Parts: sequence; structure tokens; C-alpha cells
Amino acid sequence: MQFHHIWVFLLVLIQSSLTEAGKCPKECNCDGTKLSVTCISKNLTEIPATIDEITVKLDLRNNNLQLLSRGAFVHTPYLTHLNLQRCNIVKVKEGAFRTLGRVTSLNLAYNKIDILYQESFDGLSSLKELILDHNRIEEIQPGAFMQLGFLNMLTLTHNQLVYIPNMAFQGLQSIKWLRLSHNSLNNLAPEAFAGLFTLNRVSLDHNELQFFPTLREVTRLDMSHNPMIYLGEESVSMAKLTHLHLNHMSLQDLSDQALSGAPLLSHLDLSHNQLRYLEPLSGPKQLSSLNLTGNPLYCNCFMRPLKQWARAGSVRLAGACAGPPHLSDEPLQAVAPADLRCRSRTEAPKEEDENDDEALKSSPPATPGINEPRHLNPPQSEAQHATCEGRGLTRIPRGFPAKTQLLDLRSNHFHHLPANSFPGAGQVVSLHLEFCKIREIEAGAFQAMKDLVYLYLSDNDLTTLERRAFAGVPKLTYLHLEGNRLARFPGSALSLLPNLFVLHLERNAISKLEPSGLPSSVTPKLRELYLSNNTITMINKGALDSALLGTLHLDSNQLMEVPTHALSGAPNLEELNLSRNLISWVGPKAFQPISQSLKRLYMDQMGIKKVPQDALLGLGAGLRALTVRGNKLKELPDLSPLTGLEVVDLQDNPLECDCLLMPLRRWMENVGLEVIATCGHPPELRGKKVKDFQVFTSCPEEVSRPEEEVMVTSRPLKKTPKLKKPKPSSLKSPKARPTKTKVKVNKPAKKQPAKKPVTPKLSKNKNTLY
Repeated sequence: MQFHHIWVFLLVLIQSSLTEAGKCPKECNCDGTKLSVTCISKNLTEIPATIDEITVKLDLRNNNLQLLSRGAFVHTPYLTHLNLQRCNIVKVKEGAFRTLGRVTSLNLAYNKIDILYQESFDGLSSLKELILDHNRIEEIQPGAFMQLGFLNMLTLTHNQLVYIPNMAFQGLQSIKWLRLSHNSLNNLAPEAFAGLFTLNRVSLDHNELQFFPTLREVTRLDMSHNPMIYLGEESVSMAKLTHLHLNHMSLQDLSDQALSGAPLLSHLDLSHNQLRYLEPLSGPKQLSSLNLTGNPLYCNCFMRPLKQWARAGSVRLAGACAGPPHLSDEPLQAVAPADLRCRSRTEAPKEEDENDDEALKSSPPATPGINEPRHLNPPQSEAQHATCEGRGLTRIPRGFPAKTQLLDLRSNHFHHLPANSFPGAGQVVSLHLEFCKIREIEAGAFQAMKDLVYLYLSDNDLTTLERRAFAGVPKLTYLHLEGNRLARFPGSALSLLPNLFVLHLERNAISKLEPSGLPSSVTPKLRELYLSNNTITMINKGALDSALLGTLHLDSNQLMEVPTHALSGAPNLEELNLSRNLISWVGPKAFQPISQSLKRLYMDQMGIKKVPQDALLGLGAGLRALTVRGNKLKELPDLSPLTGLEVVDLQDNPLECDCLLMPLRRWMENVGLEVIATCGHPPELRGKKVKDFQVFTSCPEEVSRPEEEVMVTSRPLKKTPKLKKPKPSSLKSPKARPTKTKVKVNKPAKKQPAKKPVTPKLSKNKNTLY
């Protein structure tokens, strides 16, 4: 019997060894005992075909997959955990996950997905956790989650959602926690959360909501960091709610009946608002904690009823008095009701010992209307998604159901959209007209679509846009015009879109951006502008004047220099993409106008040969990502002022992998992140990672360097421990998080006296993107 167990063990061991040797992709690391495959940061553009069929855990983080095609995982049907973070995924095609019926955890965070299509997640019948944080999701199509009946947690934080349509989460029969934080939500359809009978926790913080949703089953709700000023009667109507976060809003007042529809509420956070006083709250009978920290509470007779109510109900009050002076900073919990007095006739018409009833009656009335209760109707069975995709239609059809919210007419042959093309479509939120060969749009074509938020006119034949083409759609927030033949920026046509948030103009024929092409008066709320793949050669000063513009993509154009003067009109720009232009040299103070706001700068594949020392002048701790992949750089300026860097990408620059690169290699071994740097020379090492280059093991401790060589690293941070070795004048220690160092030498010149390079200490800051 014992021999039998040994034989079985040997068979398993042999099979595991064979599996690792024969089935493991060369780019990956495989663990046969855990049935896991790890292929992190390998620049993969497709799923490796040789992954063992029995693999249960697959980690593909930090690759360049871009598109997940149908049947992408057909060879790995036993997967239970799949990690696809940071893979530049733009689109998940229908059926991509169709064979993954055993997967319980799917991580798609930090990608570029913008739409969740109706069948994107088909096949994931066992999925319990779906992570979609930090994408560009702006639309959820009806039925996107229909196949996810076992999903417990869905996270959609840090996306670009403005609107949630009715029944958006239909099919999530087991959902417990829904996370929608850090979007731009300002509108929720009446039945946005209908049918979610198991949902008990919702995070809607950091949005732009000014009213409460009704979530009948929810016990925990986070609405913090939304711009609400007042809560009217019955604003919160949730019979099972126990924990409510309303902190960091703009609340100036709330009705004593605001929470009357939340009888089980036990914890209420109202901290960091603008409340000067608060009346006793009617409704919650089990309230045990009320947080009023950070409010300018004036502790006079108006606060006495709240204090007496809290004492009678054993409610713990957190917070402190802001006035009057003798009670300033006094903890609210410690103040006695008798100390809460009105000391003048202007404060209280009656004597202060008579409970100041009249004074309380003279308190400011509640501000009406901002958060009136919204009663939801029962779930409706009518279809809200109408489609005529690919029918060969030459005219816009009529007679769609009045409640249609998503209208899909893509891939037809309309050519021309006359005025009032969509009568009776007043509730449509999303309209798809891609690939319809549209050449002309008459004024008022969308006139009846008062609720339209998303308009997709991509891949048509538009050469110009009539000034009133978008008349009658004041709520339009996302406009897609990419893949047309527009020769000029359509500034005049945008003047009727006061809520435009994101504008896509990629793949057009725009050659120049004129002054006042994008004034704040025309597009006051524009945050993201995409102009990739045009023929732009010039951007005049004043062409980008937009106070709120945060993202600007100018990649794959024909710019010869950084448009420094034009950038002065976008003082809040956070992301700038200049990759694949003709900019071979970056001038002094090139990014000075946006130095205080810029967080991500992309300058890949531009043929840059040199970045002068003062080119990045002004950029400091705010810059998080700097990529210069695929250029011709032989040196870099001192990056030490950029103390907030998390990513520096030097890949595919001609680094000379010999002992002269040893300081870079030594630094890479001592920092807590993956440095993206590859060898350019000698030829046999081209494309190899600097970190994997073994020749450094034979390098001497002291390396002589020629006069003409330029070595760039970063100075130590203020809190870096003192180095044991003396600091040579030619070497400065690297930067906080992801600073990358470059060395490039062609032919040695005169040799300097040998100096010892310093090995920098690892920064305590581990907040990296890798």
C-alpha cells in the first residue's frame, strides 16, 4: 500500500515536470503544483496558445493585448482566476469568455474599455467577482450582465459613467456589493437598480448626484462627495438601510423628515458639510452614531433639541462646536443642554430658559426642490433596447416603442439625416449610427431627443457639420465623430452642447486647430478631447482654450514641436499624449503652462534624439507617468525634481548593454518596481531586458567612463538614508518611485579617473503601477 502511494506521487511529479517543460509558454512562469501560469509584463499581443489546458490561475498583467477576440480562452476551460490588468484592452468581443464557465474572479482593471456590450461577459456563469476599475467605460448596454447570475461583487470605480439606464444591471441575481465610485454620474434612470433583490451595499461616492436613488434592499450606502446642498422630506426612502455616508458633500440643511423612510438606520455620517445646526431626526429609531465632525456647528439654543434627542435615544454625537467663542472646539458629546443658550434678542425672541421654542421656529426654512423624493414605478417588461443593425436601410425607421432608451441603427445606408429624423424618441439616451455612410446632417436632425446622452456617429462620410446639426439635444455628453472626413474642427456645431464632456475626433482629416476653436464659452464642461490620427501640423495659440480640459490626445499627427503656447489655454490638463508625431527635439520649458496639473505625459515613437535639461522645467511631484518608448535617446535630463513618478518607460531606446550601464542595472535591483528598459546594443542583446542582462556580474566595482558619456539618474529623496559610500559628482541617486535611467555610449573618448557609482537606497514609497 505504501509502495502504491509512492508510485502515484512519482507519476504526479513526472506529469507535473512534463507539463512545465512541454506546455509552459517560453514567455511565462508555470507552477505545475498550483496549476498556475504567470506572464507579467511580457509585451504579449495575444493569449499564448501553449498554455496548459488544466491551468486554473492565469495572470497576464501588464501586456498589450488590446482586443479580446471570440474564443480567446478556448484552450483553457478550467480557469478559475483570470487577471488581465493593464493590458491596453480596448474592446471585449462577443464570446471572448464563452468557454470560461468555471472562472470565479476576473480582473479587467486599468484598461481602455469604453462600452460594455450586451454579450461581453457571456459564458462566465460561475463568476463571483468582476473588477472593471480604471477603464473608460461611458456606457452600459442593456443585458451586459445577463449571464452573471452568481456575481457577488461588481466594481466600476474610476470610469466615465454619466448616466445609468433602466435595468442596467439586469441578471445580477446574487449581487451583494455594487461599486460605482469616482465616476461622473449625474443622472440615474428610475429603474436603474430594479431587480437587484440581493444587493445590500452600494458605493456612489465621488460622483455628481443631486438626488437619492431608491434601493429597497440596501443596508449600506455611500453617497459622500456628491454636490448635494439640501435633503428634503423623505429624501432617503430605504427600509433596510443601516449605514449611510453623507460626508464631504455641500449640505447646508436637511429636513427633520429627510430620513423618515429609513427606520433601521444605526450609523449616519454627516461629517465635513456646511451644517450650522441640525434638528432631531424623525424616522430612525435605532440610530446609535451621528458624525457631525467638520461642520461649522453653532452651539446655541437651536442645537438644544438635537442634544436632548441624542441623550434620550443614546445617540453618540461626534463633532465639535465652532461657536460661540466660549464653546469653540468643545466636543458636542460633552456639551450639556443647559449650555446651549441663545444670549440675545436677535438669537431668541423668548426667554432662554423656556426651551427657546420661538427661536427654534424662526430657524431657516428648508430649501425646496433639490432632493424631492422620487418614487420608482414597478419594473417594466417592455423592451428598452431597439435595434435595426445591418438591415440595409436607407431611411430612419419610425414607430419605435416610446420607452426606448438605446437605439442601435449602425451599419445601414442612410447617407442623409433630414430635420426631425427621430420623432417620438424623447426617452432615447444612447443612439448608435456608426458605419451608416452619412454624408450630411441637417439642422435639427436630432431635435426630439431631449434625453440623448450618447451619440455615436463614428466611421461615416461627414466632411462638415452644419452649425445647428445638434440642436435640441442639450443633455448630450459623449459625442463620437471618429473615422469621418472632417477637415476642420467643428467648433460652431458644438456651440449648442453645453454639457459636452467627451469628444472623439480621431481618424479625421483635421490639419490645423485655429484660435478659439475650443473656447470655454462653447464647451464649458469639456474634459476629454481625442484628436489622434489626424494630419495636424499646427495648433495656434487659443485653439485649446478650455478651462476644464483634463485629457488631450494628439498622438499620430504631424506636429513638429510641442504646442507649448496653445497649452497655456488648458491650465488643468492632466494627460497629454504626443506619441508618434514628428517631434525630434523637445524645447526648453516645453510643458511650463501645464506644469502644475500634468500627471501623465506620453512621447513614444517620435524619433526624439535629445531632451534638454530644461525641457521638463516646472514639472514636479504631480507627474506620475512619463513614457518615451521607441525613440533615439542617448541621454536624459535630470529627473530628480519629478519625485512623484510611478512609471518611466525607456523601452526600445538604444541603450548600450555593457559595464557602462552598470549603475542603471544596480539601481534596478534596488527599487521596488519593474523598470521598463531594453538593450539596443550589442546586436545579439537587442530587445533583451536590461534587468535580465547577466554580463554585469563580471563588471568591476569601479567603472571608468568616457568624457562624452552622459549618465542621468535622480537625486535621493529628502528622507533617503545616508549612503555609506561617498557621492561621486557624476552620479545622482534615482527618484522616488519609477525613475528610469538611461546610458548610451558609442565610442569611448578620453577616460576620466575612475569613480565609484553609488547604489541608491530603496524609497519607502511603494505606490507603483506595476
